[in-house]
Amino acid sequence: MILLDDELLNELTAQASVNQRLRINYNLHDSLEAPVQRLLNAMEPGTVLPVHRHIDTAETYLILRGRLKVLMYSDSGVLTSVHELNPLQGVYGINVPAGQWHTVEVLEKGTVIFEVKEGPYRPLSEEHILTV
Repeated sequence: MILLDDELLNELTAQASVNQRLRINYNLHDSLEAPVQRLLNAMEPGTVLPVHRHIDTAETYLILRGRLKVLMYSDSGVLTSVHELNPLQGVYGINVPAGQWHTVEVLEKGTVIFEVKEGPYRPLSEEHILTV
C-alpha cells in the first residue's frame, strides 16, 4: 500500500527541486513493462519537457497541487491550444489524445500530477519529438 498524502508529495517536491531536470517520477506500476503506467510526476518551474507525442496511447494528467500549462501543437509546430490546470480554478486534468504533440510548462513550485498512459514504457525517439 502506498498512501498518496502531503508527506509523499512534499518528499517528491524536495527531490524534484534538487534534481538536475527539476522533476522526479514516482512510479506506482510494478515495472516498465506494465500494461498501464501510473505515476506521480513532481515538477518545478523551469523543467524542460520537449514537445512530444505518444503514437499508440493517450495520456491523462490529473493535477494534485500547483499549476501547470499544457500546450498542444500541430504537426507543423504551430501552437494550437493552451490549457491551464489549476485545482483552485476547478480545472483538474486533461486527456491528451494519442498522436497529439504536447508539452507542459510548470507555473508554480511544488506542482505534482498523477499521470496515466498505456504501457509498456518506451523512451521517446527522435521521430516523436518536435522542434518548435
